[in-house]
Amino acid sequence: MLERLQTLVRQYGDDPDIVITPDTKLRADLGLNSYEQVQLVCAVEDEFGVEIPDRAISKLQTVQDVLEYITTHA
Repeated sequence: MLERLQTLVRQYGDDPDIVITPDTKLRADLGLNSYEQVQLVCAVEDEFGVEIPDRAISKLQTVQDVLEYITTHA
């Protein structure tokens, strides 16, 4: 699951060669703005078959946060 998420995250970050770990911060490390973060969330929803409500998006700060959300809501 981490590898699938890493592939998605790379599409939205500033550096496609960045090493993405569970501790990678979506905004600080990847440079995602709010629009890019919403786009990433939409891609995650499509890829993993989960629905992430708008109010939950701001709580997804790291790749680990996204993984935990997927595993608890899939």
